Amino acid sequence: MFFLQMSGFPGSGKSTLAQLLARRTGAVIVDHDVVKSALMEFMEIQAVDAKTAGKISYGIDWSLIDFHLSIGHAVIFDSPCLYAEMLGKGMRLAEKYNVKYKYVECYLNDFEKINERLKNRNPKISQIQEVLSEKIFSVAVDSSEKPLNVEHLIIDSGKPVDSYIDEVLDYILK
Repeated sequence: MFFLQMSGFPGSGKSTLAQLLARRTGAVIVDHDVVKSALMEFMEIQAVDAKTAGKISYGIDWSLIDFHLSIGHAVIFDSPCLYAEMLGKGMRLAEKYNVKYKYVECYLNDFEKINERLKNRNPKISQIQEVLSEKIFSVAVDSSEKPLNVEHLIIDSGKPVDSYIDEVLDYILK
């Protein structure tokens, strides 16, 4: 059993990869965008207070992850990993339930390709639809937190998912 923490800029392919991995492993996905969007729709706060919605939805995410791990499910957490405390929470939960902690970053440092993907997807209410500044994009892409002293995998998600799915499966299942 494992707990996989996904990371990557919006549009980098995290959800696509998470869904393929879940189908092949039987893992449960906790998708931050699903939780945050549902909260925003229910509370009708949309852009007015998206920061608060984000904080509340992360609390819900962690509760769901804890629950699913507690009943023996492998879990994939589909969320940008921008904060060190997220890594700590993930590693503590993996240790609490004696499961393997895994971290995969979908890395795509291509402003044009990211914007193309964002514009062509059917966005949830909490998701961005475009990156307006190449400078902000570059800083954000390089600011994802990575676990120290823990083996992790960074994949080039600009390539077709079929070219790296087996590598990711090998990593999370070993």
